[in-house]
Amino acid sequence: MEKQDNLDNINQPEEVRVGVYVCHCGGNISDVVDTKAVVEAASKHPNVKIARDYVFMCSDPGQKLIIDDIRENNINRVVVSACSPTLHETTFRKALRRAELNPYLYEHINIREQDSWVHKGDHEGATAKAIRLTMAGVEKIARQDPLEPIVVNAEGHVVVIGAGVAGMRAALALSRRGLGVTLIEKSAQMGGRTRELDTVYPTEEKAADIIAQLEKAVRDAKVDVRLNSEVEAIEGFIGNFEILIKSADSKTAKARAGAIIMATGFNHYVPYEGEFGYRQSPEVLTLPEFNKLLTELPPSQKLTYKGREIRSIGFIHCVGSRQTEGIHQPQPDGKVNDYCSRVCCTSALHTIHRTLDRFPDLHIYDLYKDIRTYGRGHEDYYERASKRGVLFFRYTDDGLPVFTPPQKDKTATLTVKDVLTWNEEVTIPVDMVVLVTGMMPRNIANLITMLKLPIGADRFLQEVHPKLRPVELANNGILVAGTCQGPMDITECSSAAGAAAAKVSILLSKDTIEMDPFVARVDTARCDGCQLCLAECEYKGALTMAENRAKVNPALCAGCGSCVAVCPTRAINVAGWTLDQFDAMIDAIGAEETESELVPA
Repeated sequence: MEKQDNLDNINQPEEVRVGVYVCHCGGNISDVVDTKAVVEAASKHPNVKIARDYVFMCSDPGQKLIIDDIRENNINRVVVSACSPTLHETTFRKALRRAELNPYLYEHINIREQDSWVHKGDHEGATAKAIRLTMAGVEKIARQDPLEPIVVNAEGHVVVIGAGVAGMRAALALSRRGLGVTLIEKSAQMGGRTRELDTVYPTEEKAADIIAQLEKAVRDAKVDVRLNSEVEAIEGFIGNFEILIKSADSKTAKARAGAIIMATGFNHYVPYEGEFGYRQSPEVLTLPEFNKLLTELPPSQKLTYKGREIRSIGFIHCVGSRQTEGIHQPQPDGKVNDYCSRVCCTSALHTIHRTLDRFPDLHIYDLYKDIRTYGRGHEDYYERASKRGVLFFRYTDDGLPVFTPPQKDKTATLTVKDVLTWNEEVTIPVDMVVLVTGMMPRNIANLITMLKLPIGADRFLQEVHPKLRPVELANNGILVAGTCQGPMDITECSSAAGAAAAKVSILLSKDTIEMDPFVARVDTARCDGCQLCLAECEYKGALTMAENRAKVNPALCAGCGSCVAVCPTRAINVAGWTLDQFDAMIDAIGAEETESELVPA
C-alpha cells in the first residue's frame, strides 16, 4: 500500500510552494503600510509556505533571503510586494535564476506607487489594500506555468536611421565592435543640424571640423552609407528586420538587420506669423537665422543688416518652449510645447559671445524666463556675459515681452515687466530681435506608424525608463540616440549614441536572442476560426490563420491582449497573464472579508 502511495505522489503535479516577501522600501512603504500585518495575512494562504518582510528587498541581503528560501525550503513560486515593477522586476527575476528557479515563476506587486504613496493619510486602508494586492499576486502565481524565453536568430548587422552626430557616433561605435552597419541619411550629406553651426560650446571647436573628422572615421570604418535615401518599409522583428531603402533616384535596396537605431534628429521651432513680430518685421530673426547671418557676414567693424547698422539686439528666450495652454498658440495637434528645450539658454549665450567678439560696442539685452545653463562649463557663459555688459531682464507668462516695430524715426522696442526690479515695466530700444527658439521632434510619422513607435506627451520618441533603460524603446530591437528622444546638446547626443551602440552590441553578441515569453497563445481545440482576433491585432504578421485556426508568431506578438478581449470562446490567452489568472486575482481583490479580518490586531 505504501509503495502505491509513493507511485501516486510521483504522478501528482508539483506542490505549489509560494514565498511572499514584503519590502519596507526604507520607510517609503513601511511608514504607511503595516508590513508585518501583510506578512501575517499572506502566511495564512494554503499555498504560502514562507512570508517575510525586510527593509530593502532589492538589496543583496534581501535577494539572498529569497535565494536561500528557494534552495533550503523548496520555494517554487515567489511574490515580492515592493515598488514599481519597472524598477526591480528584472532584479528579482535574476535572483530566481541564480537560485536555479524558472525566473517567470515570479510576481511583482506594487504597494508603493499604487498604495503607500497615494494613501499616506489612511494607514489602515493602505494596509488592507496591500494585503488584497499581495493575495491577488499569490493567486496569480499559484496558477503560473513555468515559461521559457522565446529564442530567435540574430542578424549581425544594424541599421542606423539618421546621419547627424548621434547617428555617425552610433554607426562608428558599432562598426568598431565588429558589427555591420548601414547608415541611412535623407539629405545629401552627413552632419545633420550641426552643419548649421560655426563653433560649438563648451569646447569652441569648429563644427565643420567635428563633422569632417566623424565623416572620415565613418567612411574609414567601411560603414555602408546611404545618402539621399529614406526608409520606405520595415518588416520583421528583433534579430530579423528587413528594411526597404529608397534613394532619391528612385532605386530601392534591402538591408537585413538584427536591430535598428533611430537617430532622426529634430526641427527648430518656427514662430507663427506675428509672434514677437516674426515675419512681419524684418528686424526679427530666430536664433538659427541669426547664427547663419553671423557666419556669412564678411569681416567688418560694424554689424549691418539689410543696409541698416545694428547697434542694439534683444534676445528673447523660451520661444516655442515652456509654453502655457491658453496663453500660447498651440501646434496643429492642439498641444502647446510645455517642455523645456534645455539647450537654448546656453546656445543663446554662446551666440551672444560670438557677437560681442566681433562687435564689442553692441548693446545686448537678454530677456529670459529662467536661465538653465546646466552643463559643465555652461554657467561660465552666463557669468562672462554679465561682466561684458549684457543686461538681463526676467519675465513671466503673465508679462510676456511685447515687440513694437519701428515707426518713422523711432527704433523698434521691447517692453517687458522685469521681475528682477519688482515688475517694473521697462521699454528697451532695439535694432534687432533674436528669438531663441526651442527644439521640436522631426516629422517621422511614417516610421512611427510603420513600427508603432511610442511617443511621449512632448511628441519625442519615448524610452522605456529614463534611468534603467534610457535608450531603449518598448519595441524590441529598436533603440534611440540623440534629439529624436528629446532636446540634447552635442555632448549628450554622443553619450546617448554610445549607450545605444553598447546595448545593441550586447544584444547581437550571440547568434540568437532571448525574449520574454509573454505573448498570445491559442488553444486550437477552442478556436472556431471566427478571425475576430485578426481584425483586432495591430501588429502585422503577429496573428495569421492556419487550417482555419488562429496562429501566433511569437517574435512579432507584443502581448498586448487585444485578441484575448475579442475572442468569444476564450481560446486565446497571454502567457503569464491568462484569463484564469485574472479571474483569480479579481476574486482575491474582491474578497468579502472585512478590514478587521484582513488586518490582524
